[in-house]
Amino acid sequence: MTWDPWRQAFLTAGAVVVGFDPSTRTWVTDADRSQGMVDLPQLKGKVVTDPASRGQAADDFGHLVHRTPGAVLEPSAVSDILQMMKYCRTHGLQVAARGQGHATFGQGQVEGGLVIDMTPLNAVEVREDTAVVEAGALWSSLAQATLAHGLTPAVFTDYLELSVGGTLSVGGVGGQTHHYGAQVDSVVELEVVTGDASLRRCSAGLRPDLFRAVLAGRGQCGIVTKATVRLLPAPARVRHYLLSYPSVAALTADQRLVVNDGRFAYVEGELGLPTGSAGWSYQLEAVAFFNGTTPPDDARLLAGLGDQLGDRQIQDMSYFDFLNRLAVGVASLKSTGEWYRPHPWWNMFLPASRTDAFVDAAIKDLTETEVGASGVVLLYPFPRARLGLPLLRMPDEETVFLFTLLRTASQGAESPQDMVEANRSLYLRAQAVGGYQYPVGSIPATPQEWRTHYGPEWAAFEAAHERYDPGGILTPGQGVFPPGP
Repeated sequence: MTWDPWRQAFLTAGAVVVGFDPSTRTWVTDADRSQGMVDLPQLKGKVVTDPASRGQAADDFGHLVHRTPGAVLEPSAVSDILQMMKYCRTHGLQVAARGQGHATFGQGQVEGGLVIDMTPLNAVEVREDTAVVEAGALWSSLAQATLAHGLTPAVFTDYLELSVGGTLSVGGVGGQTHHYGAQVDSVVELEVVTGDASLRRCSAGLRPDLFRAVLAGRGQCGIVTKATVRLLPAPARVRHYLLSYPSVAALTADQRLVVNDGRFAYVEGELGLPTGSAGWSYQLEAVAFFNGTTPPDDARLLAGLGDQLGDRQIQDMSYFDFLNRLAVGVASLKSTGEWYRPHPWWNMFLPASRTDAFVDAAIKDLTETEVGASGVVLLYPFPRARLGLPLLRMPDEETVFLFTLLRTASQGAESPQDMVEANRSLYLRAQAVGGYQYPVGSIPATPQEWRTHYGPEWAAFEAAHERYDPGGILTPGQGVFPPGP
């Protein structure tokens, strides 16, 4: 790994962990060895306790919850994770994996235990129609590696700088989901370190109970170390359409139409509250793929749509430029500091029949104070049948919308705590109309609510948890199962 000088100074000052003292429940560094210390196993990487590493692991993109681990594992091989899982299980220490830390409510944090920094494990191997990718690799890296072979994963989240292991642990939904399901639906096989300190392969045919419990399973049964994902032929170019509408109902009517007939390769809705505007804007972002010099047929693709004709924006770009289109905006947010402010995000799957009324009511009185200067609403429509994994829970309707309210606690906006309380209120209202959490947001939920959330899948999920994490040490920040003794 690359070390900054300040962090390296802590390491040379004695922050490398050499053992754990069960009597004091403390990690022991090479500077303060104790007689009661139990030595760490022989590792290729290292376990550290320097303030920089622990501070980073105690934070995430939400900047709302802060649980400080006792130590951070920086593995050089999967064997390091396996050995430290065994060590932590023996000593009753909780464990969580961290990729890019893009959670918003402390889901990947551990108080006093061990956080595993997955970023060193980032290898990508492209095969004939699959890629074998380590969990710490970014989707941007996977895209670039596969495009070099004329191939691409089927589904991307809008922001590419997320880890493969991170999105597979929650589901991974994007604008291509109406064709191919979530990212977890393209997984062929997993390599997992389970909470009982075993390294296991699993697939739909091999240990299917573990496979179903890990994909979108929020790290409750095991830590994904490697995934084999299906690939498709990659297009060279995309035609990008941005269409405007006068209302939520007009936007979602066209979204339903185009996801059901499949005319576009990518479909997403965006609601914005421009600075100084008297109201919301409603836009449909859609894409058609093409190769060579013959562009898509605009007349066919736009036929029957009810958008405002004078506001249509159409442009062509390379496939990767489309995938990476948020990069410029993210760089701008980082330059102003907005990227580093708290992000109390809210995400729910809604039944299509209730979406228009729910969204209208949810945004009716929202102002920039409640959503922040860079806040935005996104609407992803897709047929329910496209998603096949049991733990990605959603309404039992033919068409479903993912409604995301991406709040930012900008300067002058409401406090992050007030935004979280507002999220909780919206969550209860969405639950009452048949909505389900997409569990990446900042929504406090009780253990009983998680049991209700998983409904008929709870018994199988609980059984898998008891089998593969019998000590209850994995990913306590998710709050799904009570931690072990």
